[in-house]
Amino acid sequence: MNGAEHVKQAVPFRCEGVAVVLLKKSLNQYLVLMLKRAGRMLHNEWCYVGGGIEKGEKAWEAALREVHEETGIMEVRLYSANQFEQYYSPKEDYIYTAPVFVGYVDDSQPVRLNHEHIEYQWMTFEEAKENAALPGIDDILEFVEKHFARKAPSEWLRINGDKE
Repeated sequence: MNGAEHVKQAVPFRCEGVAVVLLKKSLNQYLVLMLKRAGRMLHNEWCYVGGGIEKGEKAWEAALREVHEETGIMEVRLYSANQFEQYYSPKEDYIYTAPVFVGYVDDSQPVRLNHEHIEYQWMTFEEAKENAALPGIDDILEFVEKHFARKAPSEWLRINGDKE
């Protein structure tokens, strides 16, 4: 390198949002709520609940708010999935990462979409993985199925609102 120092450039990480996989038990299995996006980003693609963290919010508070805003669902038993959704933005050269939460909801709660989505469907895990908009979402769904649907989650991951 002719004595010149090689300077390395780091790709910045941004953690400004959350992802929430909502589950409800139907007959003998858990179903996943998938939403079809209306906006320009991932337009017409199936995703789970997600959104930004507002100033002063904890990530889990943002998760509950996004669930309320995007689905109208108010009663959620929330857990940290101990997983992260992530992707690289080539346009802006950063790595986006978001903590993933899992919310159990009662079958009786109706879904009321806001303007961000045009359609919703409670899907089996297989259907949700097949319809997932981006690679990586299917891996998160696989993880959630293994640790939150096939067995009871650890109480250490439970989020108890104001007790946290």
